Amino acid sequence: MKKWKKLAAFGLAAALSLSILAGCSGGSDETTAAAETTAASEETAAAAEDTTAAEGAQTADGEWPADVQAIIDRGVLRVGVKNAVVGFGYQDALTGEYSGMEIDLAKMIADYLGVDVEYTTVTAATRGELLDSGDIDCVLATFTITDERKETWDFTTPYYTDYVTVLVEESSGITTLADLVGKVVGVSSGSTSAKSVVEAMIEEGVISGDNYNAETFDPATWTEGVSFQQYDDYPTISTALSAGEVDAFSVDKSILAIYNTEGRTYIEEQFAPQEYGVTTTKGSGLSDVCEELITGWLEDGTIDGLIAEYNLQ
Repeated sequence: MKKWKKLAAFGLAAALSLSILAGCSGGSDETTAAAETTAASEETAAAAEDTTAAEGAQTADGEWPADVQAIIDRGVLRVGVKNAVVGFGYQDALTGEYSGMEIDLAKMIADYLGVDVEYTTVTAATRGELLDSGDIDCVLATFTITDERKETWDFTTPYYTDYVTVLVEESSGITTLADLVGKVVGVSSGSTSAKSVVEAMIEEGVISGDNYNAETFDPATWTEGVSFQQYDDYPTISTALSAGEVDAFSVDKSILAIYNTEGRTYIEEQFAPQEYGVTTTKGSGLSDVCEELITGWLEDGTIDGLIAEYNLQ
């Protein structure tokens, strides 16, 4: 992890050590002083491991990738995040402050680059568009990794794995996937939730799936056994569920948690593992930086700590 910082730290330690050796002539007092100074230089090098890019951390050839350097020159890392998913990305309506695991990860990446962080609220429908347009540099917004999406964007190693399920009003009597037959399920535009529900129902033998094609599936036109209503954000789906516009609300369970209020419950099944990764422009230098950071934070327990802090186990 942090190869750029390690290189900078190593170079600082080496430079200090060479300077010490050049100035020492072998006397015992001088040897003692040299040893003490060398120890100090090692401490300095260790501290350099945690310094920011603005303080000297660079790639092996002395330069950052062009897109990363542009972020450093700008002084701000622009990150697309959710604002209504407690534990991942949530914005306080009174203070405007963001909190959550993905908010912290975004700040940590910005700190590594030595820049500020700017959060832009995104939805499942807008996050890819804003990344493609260059309005944001990366996305940390419960963005599920799929083979199809990997053709368009880069994703880091997953930092969290969730599952899809369905939330209903207890009074509906819906308790299983089988009970969704003939019902309307609310989903977020641009999400994979509708597809996951259909695949789970096919796998359980609830519907035949004779007309299902994973590549051409469109929730707006699917009517075999279950139908879907798409909305721009999660709070709107929750309101639609309360109003009876839809019979159920489906998305990743961690996202549904905030909407599981009194009088509501999950169905029995949870399905379709959803792996979240930091999303960046395909082939960008920032992709490599984010991958190295996420991998390192997985290895050293940092991400496990965030999962525990935000009760996402």
